Amino acid sequence: MERDVSLATGSMVYNALREKGHQAILIDVYCGYDGEDADCPERLFESARDWSQDVGKVGETNPDLEDIKSLRKENSDCYFGPNVIELCRAADIVFLALHGENGENGKIQAAFDLLGIRYTGSDYLSSALGMDKCLTKMIFRHFHVSTPEYEIIPKDSLALPDLGYPCVVKTSCGGSSVGVYIANNRAEYEKAVSDARQYDADIVVEEYIKGREFSIAVVDGEAYPVIEIAPIQGFYDYKNKYQPGSTVETCPADLPEKTARAMQACAVRAYHALGMSAYARMDFMMNAKNEFFCLEANTLPGMTRTSLIPQEAAALGIDFPDLCEKLIEVSLKKYAGR
Repeated sequence: MERDVSLATGSMVYNALREKGHQAILIDVYCGYDGEDADCPERLFESARDWSQDVGKVGETNPDLEDIKSLRKENSDCYFGPNVIELCRAADIVFLALHGENGENGKIQAAFDLLGIRYTGSDYLSSALGMDKCLTKMIFRHFHVSTPEYEIIPKDSLALPDLGYPCVVKTSCGGSSVGVYIANNRAEYEKAVSDARQYDADIVVEEYIKGREFSIAVVDGEAYPVIEIAPIQGFYDYKNKYQPGSTVETCPADLPEKTARAMQACAVRAYHALGMSAYARMDFMMNAKNEFFCLEANTLPGMTRTSLIPQEAAALGIDFPDLCEKLIEVSLKKYAGR
């Protein structure tokens, strides 16, 4: 589902690291690489070839899975393409540019842990917790992280929400606002639940918070400046996240200093509640009473030209290549002493 965004993130990070002098290669996790010197990863890292030509192109929001499968030269049902594991094992660290379920739900991270592969971002457990909105909500409540009222609608249930309308219907395990709908009445609610179940059986129905939207990166336990997100039309959905010019983003956000600091503290509390490490991004809504609510955590935030963390870093005077290096640096702390 988020293959196109993953490719965009990967390409930008790859170019930035090459600009900084790193021996970086860019690998499509599904298609892999079986070209020249595939059996000698060390030689590939030393080459000056343009790896971007070996990665699939950015496509549509809903790519044709059969078209993607046809990119492989063999019919393997393995998630990892040819030589992906070998190349990752040869690297000092893998910069994970994967968005969506299989990239962020901890499965890749767990596999890499078993194989002794170092990677950026949180470990497998906090990745799994952050990806599952049902579990995230429960943990937020336990650790007193302010979050909207919610209900969990389990598989096959068509229960109507007690929260009333409008309400927000979300697939439990999704990213980039894929599978997120605003329902204003029963008919829209039933359609939203049906549509959301295309992505996941379990659904979260959330209190609709009308107001301003914000996001905060937490890097190595430190909150970055608050950024405000104001879509020109609709809400901050998949299209508004990644289509340039569709959203007005302001960083630092126009907020009283006390409010900004309180929101940053809440973001750090959410980060620690989910056991995250290295970096993550927390999304917030603020109502007309200036009460803010943490919606969810993003364990592998986007690093495209419209992404939020690079804008927050820029407000601190950190350019994109330096940010990429910093995310590697803080991620390596997970492995200190091993």
